[in-house]
Order: sequence, then C-alpha cells, then structure tokens
Amino acid sequence: MSSYQKRIEKLFAPADIVINGNRPWDIIVNNGHLFRRLLAHGSLGLGESYMDGWWDCERVDEFICRLLSRGIDRQVRTWEMAVAAITARLSNRQSRARSFQVGTHHYDIGNDLYQRMLDSRMIYSCAYWKEADTLEAAQEQKLDLVCRKLHLEPGQRLLDIGCGWGGMAQFAAERYGVEVVGVTVSQKQVKVARQRCAGLPVEIRFQDYRELHEPFDRIVSIGMFEHVGCRNYRTFMLVTDRCLKDDGLFLLHTIGGNTTVTTCDPWLERYIFPNGMLPSAAQITSSIEGLFILEDWHNFGPDYDTTLMAWLRRFEDSWPELSARYGERFYRMWRYYLLLCAGAFRARANQLWQIVLTKEGTRGRYLPVR
Repeated sequence: MSSYQKRIEKLFAPADIVINGNRPWDIIVNNGHLFRRLLAHGSLGLGESYMDGWWDCERVDEFICRLLSRGIDRQVRTWEMAVAAITARLSNRQSRARSFQVGTHHYDIGNDLYQRMLDSRMIYSCAYWKEADTLEAAQEQKLDLVCRKLHLEPGQRLLDIGCGWGGMAQFAAERYGVEVVGVTVSQKQVKVARQRCAGLPVEIRFQDYRELHEPFDRIVSIGMFEHVGCRNYRTFMLVTDRCLKDDGLFLLHTIGGNTTVTTCDPWLERYIFPNGMLPSAAQITSSIEGLFILEDWHNFGPDYDTTLMAWLRRFEDSWPELSARYGERFYRMWRYYLLLCAGAFRARANQLWQIVLTKEGTRGRYLPVR
C-alpha cells in the first residue's frame, strides 16, 4: 500500500468510507494513481478521475454527502484553489464581456439533452415537492408558488431575469394574465423560449441583465444569481432597483452557500458552470442594504436533492437516445455533476432560497406564501 493511499484512507475514515469496500458509498479504485491525483488536485482531481474511469461508486451522491458532512473537502487545499482565489481578487470573472460564456458552455450544449432531462416546461431549477410526487407536478407547484409570492395580477408587467427556455414566462402569462419580458445569455434558450411563448404577451431577449433600463411591476430571477458573482451582487441589485416600480415586488430564487466565498468548486467551474459561484446570506443582505426591505426568506434546500435525483433518472433513461451524440465521457461527467450536487444538498452544504424584496419606503404588510 502506497503512502498516498494511506493518507486518503485516513482522510476518508471519519466519513466511514472504505477504499474498495462493499457498501454503496465506498469507492472502487480502478487506477492506483488515483490517490496521488486526489492529494494533488482535490475536488478537481476527484471529478476528473471519475470522468476518466479511475474510480467507481454505486452511490456517488452518498459518497459526496459523507465527505461534505464531515468537512473533508476543506482538508485538501490545492494550487488550483489558490490561483482561483487570487484571480477572483484581481479580476471580475462575471463581467459584462464574460457574461455570455456560461450560455455557450452550459446552456447551449443541446436542447435535446435538456428536453429529455427536465419536465415538459424545461424548468432548470429546484422544484417544490411539498405536495407533489412527480417532477412535473413539483415544478408546476414551484412556478405557482413564485407567482403567488409575487402577488401577480392581470395586466402587470413582469421581468424574468434568466428566463431559461421560457417556462416561467409562459406559466405567468397563461395562468396570471401578465405581460412578461424575459432575458437570457443563451441563444438556444432564446429560440425555444420564443417558440414556447408564441402568441402570448411575452418578449424574450438575448441580453445581459446590466442592459435593462425600463420599469416593471414585478421582477423574478430563478436560478440565475449563481452566475452573477460577488463583484456584481450590488450591481445586480441596483439594476433591479432601477427597474422595479416603487410599489413592486422582487423575488430572488437562488442556490446559496453556508459561508462567504469568492470562487466556485474547481471541478464545477471547469466543466459545468464557468465563472459561477454561490452567494452567502451575508453577501445577499449586504448587497440589498439601502435599496430593499427583506420581506420573506424561504429555504427549501432539501427539495433540490429530490429534484436532482429526478433529473438523473430521466437523463439515464434517455441515455440510449443521447449516447451517440454525447459519448461516454460526457455521460460520466454529467452523471457526476448531478450526483455531486445532490450529495451537497443532502449534506446541507448548499441551500435553496426564495427571497421576497420590496423597495425601501414601501408601506403596508407583505403576507408570506407557502
């Protein structure tokens, strides 16, 4: 046994993970160089080695959950992490010039993938499982929850920042009779969203949020704030402040982290969400200071675990139809992505927040909706 393996075994021991064990969360090693790679590259090495077939695990989600629950991820520091931290201090990785990168890299992979993995409206954010037992029902419940929290009424004008494939815009226009402007940085999302919302009072734009300068009665942003970046949180809030009417409501739906950071997980950054990062509660509240009143803060993070596992099942069921185009390495990458995130939510390392904001000076009481 190498000294590298001994160090990894010692690292994994508090999480009750055994190398080549027989339980679902134990990892099976297919390449003996794995241990050195993990110590040298941390979470990046863990994800890349899985993509390369260097290790397997029956329940990657449980493996990840155990690592994060015991804080083992924080015990390995690598040069990639140091470089990322320095870069974040010296540059704005989510600048206007870079804002469209995530659209090209992630959301434009292929609409066929997302059509098969997601529900019929192609909602790519956490569903609300309070009274639902299918993905379709849970996503519809989430959309209706958002609309009720926004107190939508016919004739209002709604801005959807990060509108995706148009599912929220379509739902709000059809069910609540509002006019919607949706913006996204993905060209393929624009195409599908415009088709989906044809004939409705919905306008879909290929546009960065910083270019918005017009009034709206309501604003919603679902699953987009994770791409804004800490250097731009205040800018984002200033944009929503200038676009929201004085008596308006703004709902922010975002994944959040338990601690303040300035970078993303290195593997997720490289392969899934370039320039992404999760905001902390402190970062959000400081960004709204002097602009908004915090009316409601709703955390249903465990629902994202359920959502991700539902996406995984649909992805795996559809893989025979997708495999020829995407290939085996993509399969392992995408599977690892979904299971990594599910494990993180199960460990309560990640949260899902819906935050309702009104402008400072707003009179009257906001009644929270669940």
